[in-house]
Amino acid sequence: MANAMDITIEKLIYGGDGLAHHDGQTVFIPFVMPAERVSAGPVERKKKFVRARVERVIEPSPGRVVPRCGYFGECGGCHYQHIPAAAQLSYKVEILRETLRRIGGIEWNQAIAAHASPPWGYRNRAQWKIRAMENLQAGPPGEASAAKLGIGYFRANSTALCAVDDCAILSPLLLKTLLALRDLLDMGALPRELREVEAFCSEENAESAAGLLLTAVFAGFPSRVRELAEKIRSVAPEATSLLFQNSSGERMELFGPGFLDYEVCGVNYRVGHLSFFQVNRFLANDLAREVAANEADGQLALDLFAGVGLFSALLAKRFERVVAVESNPAAVRDLEANSLRGRAQSGGSVEVRADEAERFLHKCKERPDLVVLDPPRAGLAPGVIEKLAKLAPARITYVSCEPPTLARDLKALCASGYSIASVHLFDLFPQTFHMEAVVRLHRHS
Repeated sequence: MANAMDITIEKLIYGGDGLAHHDGQTVFIPFVMPAERVSAGPVERKKKFVRARVERVIEPSPGRVVPRCGYFGECGGCHYQHIPAAAQLSYKVEILRETLRRIGGIEWNQAIAAHASPPWGYRNRAQWKIRAMENLQAGPPGEASAAKLGIGYFRANSTALCAVDDCAILSPLLLKTLLALRDLLDMGALPRELREVEAFCSEENAESAAGLLLTAVFAGFPSRVRELAEKIRSVAPEATSLLFQNSSGERMELFGPGFLDYEVCGVNYRVGHLSFFQVNRFLANDLAREVAANEADGQLALDLFAGVGLFSALLAKRFERVVAVESNPAAVRDLEANSLRGRAQSGGSVEVRADEAERFLHKCKERPDLVVLDPPRAGLAPGVIEKLAKLAPARITYVSCEPPTLARDLKALCASGYSIASVHLFDLFPQTFHMEAVVRLHRHS
């Protein structure tokens, strides 16, 4: 290829790419390992950088492995299947450390405690896209052929479907459900308006059977929805609750209780269709213990961006009062139910506030011993950090799934009178560049 570049990969960066330099430009290229020499073809040129793809690996890393999934590189879900699991975690530790330094100006030279997950079969939640396949099925003579519907994930950097018949990172129940839905699509038994199915499951244990929530999104609301629900349940009997909605969310129909039970650290949580919960079935207990269960006792803890109360319920065993703040209406319903459950199970008390974190902090007059922050990827609004600085809690624990915004916010918190006490990395998303960090901060005395 005339434009091919012979480059050596210097390091991996957050986002899944390797970084290299060529003719004075920075080159970003996926599916590589540090120190590999590759021939790369440019796919996008900018003034200061080039995005490229691997044409040929000239000198592979000794650690490179054969990806387990045949869709790797085509499907947009995974980024690191060519890297051994232990090496993935080591690279993520260094990426987190470098991101803290580059964006936050934080020179964290102490250990980052790394928590590994089994590399396969870990996901308890998935979103499957449903689209017409490129190849058309031949119809009867004289009739227009109809494109067969496929199920899978979007291709990398695209909204085109990568239909799959396997996914090695799914839990056994989710993989079974994916294949069952694929069979229904192959038979033409699902409406052509179906666009997405989100699945969330709990696993069978000694106390309870496996549970499954299915949320189906349609371009146009289907007719005879009760029959459709029974058809899906016939191939996915674990689906105790199904929610059908149109793409705008204006019309919904529910079949079942609307939630399932999920146990973490001995606490039984209610999780509804439209609520967020941790996706790694192996590390949920470890994460919850580190953030909440291992905390010292105290008077008052605030759990901001509380979700369904994963941390609140455990904090209630340590603190006389816990105030959980959440703005998502669906999550608030689960949070309130879990507050009642927690009181019944352990006697701990959680006060629920349906509010935005910044607005709540503006009204809060008590100084807490601890504030737990678990914001979305965008991180904290400047007003939240400003209000926290005035409230001056003794300790802050920041849970983040986005290192760049974590580094930005830690820089502001450290400038507001806090210092970092510990950094943990939880590999909640093996085979991908994503990671979860837990950072503990103490206020200067």
